Amino acid sequence: MRYLVCLALLTALGGCTAVQPWERGTLAREEMQWQPDPMGARLADHIHYSKEASSGGSGAAGGGCGCN
Repeated sequence: MRYLVCLALLTALGGCTAVQPWERGTLAREEMQWQPDPMGARLADHIHYSKEASSGGSGAAGGGCGCN
């Protein structure tokens, strides 16, 4: 309950602000994105999941060890 009261108080005191039209250009820059390089992130995920032998590989059966 105490947590909810603190959260409501922070929100009421200006925890959320509106983005002004002149600020949108800054927020739309490539370095402000969650994943600036989506293809690079996808490749890194593929390599990680292949080496860990978990789901998310290229869709073929087997792990990343090459022992299919």
